[in-house]
Amino acid sequence: MRLRKLTLRHFRNAGFAALEFTGRQHFLVGANGQGKTNLLEAAGLVTALRSFRTTDQKLLVGHGQHCAALAYVIEHERQGETNVTLKLRHDGKELWCDQARVTKLAEHLGKFPTVVFSSQDMQLVRGSPAQRRRWLDLTLAAMDAGYLRALQTATRALAERNALLKSGRASTAELGAFEHTLAPAAAEVIARRAAGIATLAQAMQAAYTRIADAAEPVALVYEPNFAEASAESLLARLESGRARDQQFRTTLTGPHRDDFHFTVKHTAAKDFASEGQQRSLVLALRIAQAAWFQEKSGVRPVLLADDVLGELDPARRARFWSALDPDAQIIATGTHLPDADLGAWQVFEVADGVFAEKEAVS
Repeated sequence: MRLRKLTLRHFRNAGFAALEFTGRQHFLVGANGQGKTNLLEAAGLVTALRSFRTTDQKLLVGHGQHCAALAYVIEHERQGETNVTLKLRHDGKELWCDQARVTKLAEHLGKFPTVVFSSQDMQLVRGSPAQRRRWLDLTLAAMDAGYLRALQTATRALAERNALLKSGRASTAELGAFEHTLAPAAAEVIARRAAGIATLAQAMQAAYTRIADAAEPVALVYEPNFAEASAESLLARLESGRARDQQFRTTLTGPHRDDFHFTVKHTAAKDFASEGQQRSLVLALRIAQAAWFQEKSGVRPVLLADDVLGELDPARRARFWSALDPDAQIIATGTHLPDADLGAWQVFEVADGVFAEKEAVS
């Protein structure tokens, strides 16, 4: 897949911008805070209509505006040239594909894969379980409509059960009603997470070997809050835990409390890995994600690299670049132009939400 044109209107700090991408490598250069990452965020929205930076859609709409609009022209392996339009409002979104309204997200998932490499990815190693769960949910849901349905069902049932617990007036029958919806959906989420992480872990190990300074075993380890991925077992746990949940006024069992962690040489990367090892881990994970997206969708993802290259030493940068799919389109950002040895780049200078094409770098 290649993104050939991206038009923004009232998106973040861009009042209006229209970029036409030629070639395979594109670089957005400018000082921090000018809007480079905003454009990558806009490009990434085409995959699952979710931002990699925020869960609050209101932040995507320009200040003082009621609606933002994004238009994509995509060169697609399966669909040929495709036009996608996304409208974002404070209270919802609207999606069109080749002049046809898309009413179900499941119809859109898996068609337009993108993968973001971000300096914030280090939080996948160091940050909170909630940050890791969000990445995992975005990754799996982007390619798996069944996962998205199970996650949405479990999330709704969990919210309703928690609201009942918080009210202090939860009856056994009312709790049971929500539990019978929650348990099978949550069990499916757990099973699909386990399978997804197992697949990603294998690809991550291979990518890490190509990037890191030394060959060393690494792993991605799933930590389900409740390991028995069956509806019956989870339902029994929810029922037996009602008294405790009523005391704490929240549901203490389920995939909303899952986590995963990285290991290097069989030790926890968060506690024992070096800065270079941690950075190599998250880069390898993103490469694994791109490979998984292509395997699931049959479409080569667009790679979005947000200020990543400047944080790598020359040797690691060269190994990272050689580990990427040589046929994938790359849109990268930075405060300085890329090294000449990384090939030819189409360059856009970014200042205060304005994108101006400059002479190519090669």
